[in-house]
Amino acid sequence: MSNCKTILIVDDSRFSRKMIRAFILEDHGDWIIEEAESGEDALEKIRTIVPDLITMDVNMPGMGGIAAAERLREECPMAYITLLTANIQEAIRQKAAKLNIGFMEKPITKARIQQLLAVLGASQ
Repeated sequence: MSNCKTILIVDDSRFSRKMIRAFILEDHGDWIIEEAESGEDALEKIRTIVPDLITMDVNMPGMGGIAAAERLREECPMAYITLLTANIQEAIRQKAAKLNIGFMEKPITKARIQQLLAVLGASQ
């Protein structure tokens, strides 16, 4: 099995997407990273890629992160999906648990991204 992973970063903030990308590529320069700025964009992206990991913001214009994660779970049952969000309400955590997806608070830090990547067995 190849150690190269495919990551889909879904966040309406270009800055957040670039930070996540940079932290991943620091340790895993050969990984394939795709970005989506909305839930709709993410659903379009999975027509051409099969992600191992999907990071998902919650509050985005159009299709929000919870609805997108639900659809992505159906389309990509083997992908690890996690909410990476500043929205830390208990209701959001419960929805994540119900959908069997991860939950991680922003702000985005290298340590948090490394913790997330450890789920893929890719920690260094």
